[in-house]
Amino acid sequence: MLTGELFVEEGLVSTDQLQLAVSKQIENGGTTPIGNILVELGLISERDKVKCMGKVWGIPFFDVREFKPKEEMLDLISPQLARKFLCLPLDAQGRRLLVAMANPLDVFVIDELRSHTGFEIEPLIAVEEDLLNALGIVYNGGVVTAELMGVMKDFGTEDTAKEDEKADAESHEDAPIIRLANLIITQAVKDKASDIHIEPRKEELIIRYRIDGVMNEVMRLPKKVIPPLTSRFKIVANMDIAEKRVPQDNRISAVIGGREFDFRVSTLPVVGGEKIVMRVLDKGGISIGLEKLGFLKHNYDMLKDFASRSYGIVLVTGPTGSGKSTTLYSLINETNDGLKNIITIEDPVEYEIDGINQCSVNVRAGMTFAAGLRAMLRQDPDVIMVGEMRDNETATIAMEAALTGHLVFSTLHTNDAASAPTRLIDMEVEPFLISSSIVGVLAQRLVRQNCPNCRIEYEASVAELVRFGLPVPDGLGDDTGGMVTLTKGRGCDTCKGTGYKGRSGVHELLFMNDEIRDEILQRNPAHVIRSLAMKAGMKSLQMDAMAKILMGSTTVEEILRVIYA
Repeated sequence: MLTGELFVEEGLVSTDQLQLAVSKQIENGGTTPIGNILVELGLISERDKVKCMGKVWGIPFFDVREFKPKEEMLDLISPQLARKFLCLPLDAQGRRLLVAMANPLDVFVIDELRSHTGFEIEPLIAVEEDLLNALGIVYNGGVVTAELMGVMKDFGTEDTAKEDEKADAESHEDAPIIRLANLIITQAVKDKASDIHIEPRKEELIIRYRIDGVMNEVMRLPKKVIPPLTSRFKIVANMDIAEKRVPQDNRISAVIGGREFDFRVSTLPVVGGEKIVMRVLDKGGISIGLEKLGFLKHNYDMLKDFASRSYGIVLVTGPTGSGKSTTLYSLINETNDGLKNIITIEDPVEYEIDGINQCSVNVRAGMTFAAGLRAMLRQDPDVIMVGEMRDNETATIAMEAALTGHLVFSTLHTNDAASAPTRLIDMEVEPFLISSSIVGVLAQRLVRQNCPNCRIEYEASVAELVRFGLPVPDGLGDDTGGMVTLTKGRGCDTCKGTGYKGRSGVHELLFMNDEIRDEILQRNPAHVIRSLAMKAGMKSLQMDAMAKILMGSTTVEEILRVIYA
């Protein structure tokens, strides 16, 4: 039976409508399949077309929207192969594997799947868009698959063309787009993500979480969810949903699992829509002490001494995302004994701490770091925290405050501790202020820790460590034939197969002495200051990292990625 006649027999189109499609097919040169033309004319749906094609070819149709994934089946075909061939493993019956495919007549794909899985492949035909949606959901890196499948199935029944227009009026929590937005946020909290990235692409929407400093793709969603999902997050963050040409930012507060969270929301117009990034701030997660940040004993003792000073400035340096804010808050907590007046100025206030007066920068209102710092000095402070030294005026005021009997904590963007004085000189801060006010500079990075659930030991060559450029301690491996025992994570469900769970700091702590002060006054470069600090006992980032490799906290590969890359 001809395909066109089957559409009539199935009651999908009338004879006149079929004739109209045939005329259109002739106009197009006769190469476009009649089913495609009927879909273009809006006479049938893509699903109707696929069902009929299956009947013509004698291949059963499978509705992927009803698919309930089985872990053992998904393990048979890798996500890369499934996306490449647009196929989805459904069930095994003996030595036969049922596979939903967009093109079940492709014998080359079937041969490849047979070779890859060891099963005889029985193809079922499915709608291509449904397959793409399902692949993005089931191979999602850890999101609750069944819940997401249910949300997307319900979303498919909505009038999505109107969803964006009514998003601001949507209030009931059972709406699919609201459930999807809630799922994205709650899963990020469950996975301990620090950031949520919602990235529109030409044909789909990609959701990625930054977990332990590394980006992880967790969902691929159909293009149709982009407008309503973007509107939903902008509404909750109290943004203008009609403005799509300029960046916006605000924040969301929510209670998830009985804990308070803030989400700093930022939008950016990109090709394909608006990219949304949400920084996840756990209000209860910052109340940790210095002892939990991974400091080795000599650094820990010295930093405790800095926090007990009555005046001077302590700087924490490192790139974005290196944990500077967490260290600052921990230092502030160390001094917060109820006997001091502690004031902070931040951009913005990320975590609220009891017993501390916290101010937020508001440039439009004239509340800059410098202006806020001047006002704070009239509030009789004992301890001051400045979120970041960005300019000469802020740095100068902070250092003058440190010289007049205040303990000041702040951050600076430099790659190591010895570069901090030269960076301040570049900002045109007077060298005498720098040398007189700074008591210490802490540089740090965050590295992923070995997963405690799947950590194993292995033997490594000391020569290999030397070849990587790691500062190997003298005599290491001498009594074991040049071999040393290290640890790594094998990969398990707890760490989602990465071998890592959680992060810890790698540090170097520069203690200011008279020799270093003299070099700063002479405006000498960072390498001179670094050399003097090392002679005075400073352990470099690389040395601290090597100690943590030998302790079994992390791996060589992670240290090379974070510190040497």
